[in-house]
Amino acid sequence: MQKSERAEYIYTKLEELFPKTPIPLDHTDPYTLLIAVLLSAQCTDVRVNLVTPNLFELADNPSDMIKLSIEKIESIIKPCGLAPRKSKAIWELSRIILEKHDGQVPASFEELEELPGVGHKTASVVMSQGFGFPAFPVDTHIHRLAQQWELTNGKNVKQTEIDLKSAFPKQLWNKLHLQIIFYGREYCQARSCDGMSCLICKTCFNRKKARKYNKA
Repeated sequence: MQKSERAEYIYTKLEELFPKTPIPLDHTDPYTLLIAVLLSAQCTDVRVNLVTPNLFELADNPSDMIKLSIEKIESIIKPCGLAPRKSKAIWELSRIILEKHDGQVPASFEELEELPGVGHKTASVVMSQGFGFPAFPVDTHIHRLAQQWELTNGKNVKQTEIDLKSAFPKQLWNKLHLQIIFYGREYCQARSCDGMSCLICKTCFNRKKARKYNKA
């Protein structure tokens, strides 16, 4: 099966399994989405969604956020892990958004990635899910599955993103990246699929490489 054929097959199956792709992180606008995505680093979406209501009840905008102390933010977000670092980033990016962007989350990759605690993946999520800009955020699920489905041979998420963008039409990116995440979580966890177990892997995976990927 050629790469283009694999890509078409994968898209078709994901559309059948996940015709709707609700955004996993609860939010009301780009700012609350940005904070939720930042909190999701090394934390599950479920846990973030349990924590953010308490935070957003006090501050769901940058103006109110900087009125809180960093210590107060840290005490609220502690269940998400990395609380000291995340709380400082939340307070500081809120200050910058107020002072530099008139209180509005900037709608560009460059400006988002200048904010504390915001890397390319976080910026991509905000651009795609917050502003509807075509992007292909690559998390660990997507990176692993893209390799397993032989859509990329990239050793890092940057190359995987480039390869996935070339494999699928731009109009599919925003929905497709969520579909792949949902598929990885529900059908193809790293510990349970050796490349020959789940529906898509059985079709797209090079069986001769199964042992290699099983150890990864």
